[in-house]
Amino acid sequence: MTRLNQTITRWQGMGLIATTLLGTGVFILPQLTLAAAGSQAMWAWAMLLIAVLPLTYVFAELGRHYTHAAGPAYFTERAFGPIAGRVAGLTFLFAIPPGITAALIMTFEFLRPLIELSSGQRLLVELAAFVGLFLLNRRGLQLSGKIQLILTLTIVAVVLTMLLAAFTTPHASLSTQAAQQINATSSTSEGLMAAIALAAWSFLGIEAVTHLAGEFKDVKRDFIPAALGGVTLVGLIYIACTWLSSFAPEHSLAMVGAFELLIGDSGRWIIGLLGLVSGLATVNVYFASTARLAWSFSQDGVLPARLNRLNKHQVPSSALLTFILISATILVISHFSQLDFVVLAHWVNGCFVMIYTLSMLAAWKLLTKRHRPAIAIGLVACALFVISLGGAMVYAMILAAVIVPLLYLQQGWKNRNLVSMSK
Repeated sequence: MTRLNQTITRWQGMGLIATTLLGTGVFILPQLTLAAAGSQAMWAWAMLLIAVLPLTYVFAELGRHYTHAAGPAYFTERAFGPIAGRVAGLTFLFAIPPGITAALIMTFEFLRPLIELSSGQRLLVELAAFVGLFLLNRRGLQLSGKIQLILTLTIVAVVLTMLLAAFTTPHASLSTQAAQQINATSSTSEGLMAAIALAAWSFLGIEAVTHLAGEFKDVKRDFIPAALGGVTLVGLIYIACTWLSSFAPEHSLAMVGAFELLIGDSGRWIIGLLGLVSGLATVNVYFASTARLAWSFSQDGVLPARLNRLNKHQVPSSALLTFILISATILVISHFSQLDFVVLAHWVNGCFVMIYTLSMLAAWKLLTKRHRPAIAIGLVACALFVISLGGAMVYAMILAAVIVPLLYLQQGWKNRNLVSMSK
């Protein structure tokens, strides 16, 4: 990072971190956790927030002491060598296509209250969104941080308005009582773990705090409070949305139903459009960052050289197109196999849990002993995530089982080439 970029204050940092984490799920995941855990859903969110805060603290310390664009891959490489670092980086890279697919499907859930589409029509619209995002990204056009920050502030404003209405509307408490009676039957320990597995999607990206460290005006004073404050804000928003969703749990989009119950019939347009734009913005950023990560790996010789090409706008368009095509293929397969986006989200969660575990182990080696209690809690949190995800961890394990031997084979091939060239 250059000195010119060191302009972020503590409060701006909190906003940027919250923007990174709020996206496709803020108006959908609370309803899904209610369906899974019933009246225990809010406990699931509270437990997850408590578990994530130590992880956030450790990532913030790593970012403060080992600032690097590669984030967790760099930490893992510093602690355990280049192969381990590349395993972390490639696991992240190949978790993104199913993650983007799940995010896009989730985003277009917001169209349901606005327009009726058949299954085939919806697939075409989703594929058209991929085309549009490619055209935006190939020219280097990305939604700016300012626009995303405005989206986050708008989401916060809408949630606060609904909370104010909930506390001042007489029939709100009756609706909550009815919703609790409806959901009480699903309140089991299995439902609680299922809700935690779903809710984990909302905190994917906490490692992104490591990329912001070099841009803070006073990183030693402000970085950790900004990281912890931003994550706490996101957790509180999700808890609030879960409570609000309990007002209309049987609505196709509970937050829309709750808005209409508390404020008025404009809910489907306000929640629908805000969710749609916010989701597309998140997917857009994921595509941009994935293309650049793939481009970086191709420069290092880890991925094919053709991904190393830049277009006239200095955008890695070959890498961008490759990962958009992979994501579109997963989208089509999930459509015809009727694969639920929740399943895709669990696969991605499993990959990130693996990356977070590697990062915590790296932190144990890289950071001082005074950080070890937080690291240990972070590792316990990772274990909780593994238990809650269960069989969904298979995708991450398959990725690792494929990536590790290929990297060793690649390293051996490079070493043999170097030996033959030196003769």
